[in-house]
Amino acid sequence: MAGNGIAVSLDRFHEKAPAEQGKLRYPRRFSQRTPTSFNKTPAMTANEIITLLNLEPHPTEGGYFRRTYESALSCTTEHGNRMLLTSIYYMLTKESPGGFLHRNKSDILHYHHLGASIKYTIVSPDGVLSEKILGPNLNNGETLQLLVPGGWWKASQICAGDNNYGLISEAVAPGFEYADNEIATEELVQQLFPNIRTELNPYIKRG
Repeated sequence: MAGNGIAVSLDRFHEKAPAEQGKLRYPRRFSQRTPTSFNKTPAMTANEIITLLNLEPHPTEGGYFRRTYESALSCTTEHGNRMLLTSIYYMLTKESPGGFLHRNKSDILHYHHLGASIKYTIVSPDGVLSEKILGPNLNNGETLQLLVPGGWWKASQICAGDNNYGLISEAVAPGFEYADNEIATEELVQQLFPNIRTELNPYIKRG
């Protein structure tokens, strides 16, 4: 980050749960217990995972999420002070199958965990569109990790298949703030990307 002109400090953020900064947040029922025989556990439903992981509907992007980590370190960016790193669980389901087109100012790494693969439609700042599949099927060209750089647009869509959910994690550096998150509108897409508006139209949030 030093190459990007970001100065790192040891100051803590006090606006959000300071006692938990720098610690992983475990659901209460897990209580940091040692996992036992997950390979013998019957497949869970989307609603069971939502309950077990304490997921909530995402307020802007679609899908379900829960923040699991906030770094105790902070950094100074051109947009203000930010936590050095934050992380969330994020899940799409057949009832909430997509994440609307949006961009963040920070880099985001995505990690596939369980269930269906997820298709990402990604647009670079200069309007180059690409598609990547985050999922376990490596022999089909899918990837277990996916980087979307800061300033790039992305939309996500659960892939068709037997699973009715796809569970991933996201690590955001510098840490996520809603002030750094922009949801695409029809007007903005027409202004920035008129040549690929048709391809992006299904992922634009309306209403």
